Amino acid sequence: MFYKNTTLFILFYLFLKIVETNAQIIPAAHRTNIYVPMLKDKNVGIVTNHTGLIENSHLVDSLLSLNVKIKAIFCPEHGFRGDKDAGLTIENSTDVKTGIKIISLYGDRKKPTAVDLRNIDILLFDLQDVGVRFYTYISTMHYIMEAAAENQKRVIVLDRPNPNGFYIDGPVLDMAFTSFVGMHPIPVVYGMTIGELALMLNGEGWLKNKIKCSLTVIECENYTHTSRYILPVPPSPNLPNMESVYLYPSLGFFEGTVVSEGRGTNFPFQIYGHPLLKDFPFEFTPTSMPGANQPKSKNVRCYGEDLRNTLIAKGETSELSLVYLILAYQRLKLPNFFNSYFRYLAGNDKLQKQIENGIDIEEIRASWSDDLDRFKLLREKYLLYK
Repeated sequence: MFYKNTTLFILFYLFLKIVETNAQIIPAAHRTNIYVPMLKDKNVGIVTNHTGLIENSHLVDSLLSLNVKIKAIFCPEHGFRGDKDAGLTIENSTDVKTGIKIISLYGDRKKPTAVDLRNIDILLFDLQDVGVRFYTYISTMHYIMEAAAENQKRVIVLDRPNPNGFYIDGPVLDMAFTSFVGMHPIPVVYGMTIGELALMLNGEGWLKNKIKCSLTVIECENYTHTSRYILPVPPSPNLPNMESVYLYPSLGFFEGTVVSEGRGTNFPFQIYGHPLLKDFPFEFTPTSMPGANQPKSKNVRCYGEDLRNTLIAKGETSELSLVYLILAYQRLKLPNFFNSYFRYLAGNDKLQKQIENGIDIEEIRASWSDDLDRFKLLREKYLLYK
């Protein structure tokens, strides 16, 4: 009884500490007294989606109430309301509530044109990132900065905490495998806020032709890289909770394989499975649903693992896991297990070969270490938080 009561007390204490930490951390968007004066008498374009909140008010609504002149809204993958399926083309539209035009940066083009920016002085960027290289909001930021530099526009990034900002792990991208799910030589988990990464893109000359944009980063208050920040809203349809956010660096690799990562269920990026893994303990059947119209193994029963109660799902580990990926590969033994997309998620063609050749996990991890050490040194130059 003593042990049970002590455990409950510890869990309750940890819950209170998380609530307390979130209450103390102030995302930059909330600090209107700092950046709104910069917007006075300027034509503003806002890069945001449903995560751009100030308390319970959307950034767009809040700034309009402060007489900021918003000329356009630019939206990333998943759309302005954050409800579109991954990879789904997003069309230009008009915000019903405000009448402001919405320009899609996830469709035929991912970069604003000179015409898009013609009547804009400042681009205000506010997206909630999750700190994983293949999560595409950072690629959208790259193109925003690049377009701004080419058209002599200023960029203001409203920084937000990184929910995976407490560790760094995974292979560093080989630039031979650049794509929209990996544009920069950074690890899978890079341990930087989106504002810090913006400084790195500018400082390292990673924009096209090493061009640099006029950049200001508005910092969060009371955030550090040991903070555990609980996201107030899901950043996209298939990252519905913190368990999925913490597991995403590990289970995201399954998107480059035949294995379901849980899309089309109530637990995306919290479970994995395949119809042929019949000796695995957990069962689920992916179906078409909002945010997952055509999931893998649609309407077919899959067998796999439920990872919702693992340490990694609770944010209690400081490394991504290859265990699930390698286990599924070894059990299935399918020649088509990997597809061509996997190399772009991994950021190299080495990881697939290592797994196919049966290389031990520790040896695989050791092959990342030199690149990670170099990245950590580089990262130090751009950190805004302890």
